Amino acid sequence: MQILSTSDADLDRAARAIAGGLLVALPTETVYGLGADAFNPEAVARIFEAKARPTFDPLIVHIADLSQVDDVAFDPSPAARALMEALWPGPLTLILPKRPRVPDLVTSGLDTVALRFPAHPVARKIIARSGTAVAAPSANPFGYLSPTTAAHVASMLGDKVDFIVDGGASSIGVESTVLDMTGRVPTILRPGGMEKSAIEAIVGRVDDYDRAVASPTSPGQLPSHYAPHLPLVLVPYGALAGADLSGWKGQSIVALAFSGASRRLALDSGRYSRVECLSEEGGTREAAARLFALLHELDGQGESGARAIVAERAPDSGLGPAINDRLYKASKK
Repeated sequence: MQILSTSDADLDRAARAIAGGLLVALPTETVYGLGADAFNPEAVARIFEAKARPTFDPLIVHIADLSQVDDVAFDPSPAARALMEALWPGPLTLILPKRPRVPDLVTSGLDTVALRFPAHPVARKIIARSGTAVAAPSANPFGYLSPTTAAHVASMLGDKVDFIVDGGASSIGVESTVLDMTGRVPTILRPGGMEKSAIEAIVGRVDDYDRAVASPTSPGQLPSHYAPHLPLVLVPYGALAGADLSGWKGQSIVALAFSGASRRLALDSGRYSRVECLSEEGGTREAAARLFALLHELDGQGESGARAIVAERAPDSGLGPAINDRLYKASKK
């Protein structure tokens, strides 16, 4: 494993590596992705091997220009095209009918493909210079906390990845919103960095996702995901200071508050050995950007004797649904 910079020479090296069938962890505005040539089944298989990811969980294919859409998917609907023109590049993944050239391994045998045009300039340069579309799930072991820095990737995957491009911390911090465009009404399969209201402003009514799906049709739908090593207990917004900790009586517990106000109340309660907050002012965008980084930090407290993380739900506005989705799935480990 080698860390690369964002210099032109290193980006060219990363692009050549992808074109040559190697694995490259690349920064995006959401989280770091583990990238491989989406049309190379052997390279894609290395993604599943490196992550220990089950092959029934499909991958997202990333492009660097709208002209690549037709390489991956059949004619998108007018509504899908409208979303592409208005919200791409950005943290929105669209589920579309796939072209036969997309390997079944990428889509877990489905006849649809998850397609995204990331906004991060480094990711776009690497994809464009590679000359291919890039399959790139989050660059972490399957089911564990997502990476928002190159250091997270290095510590979790190490030599399982050939190169890591260090593009700094991810600005959004939660994965993309996944929107199924193959049904009568667009349906969110995974809430993420694109707010539902922004999508509805373009296409009108959008249905919400269903956590009770029997098998995944997009990434991030499994009931247990994004989990730290320590058990995570999710409590309602505003309930952190009075949470039931009877199961850990006398043991060290750390906490993740949504706002500075909640953090102060939790600290005053004297019940936690450490309390961090996602956003001092209670903003969901800042909270999303800090979510995985703080969970990585708190999970590390297990080495100092902590036995659990108690996390407070975010309000259900802005990026709150995406934050709560990650915390909910982390609590189901």
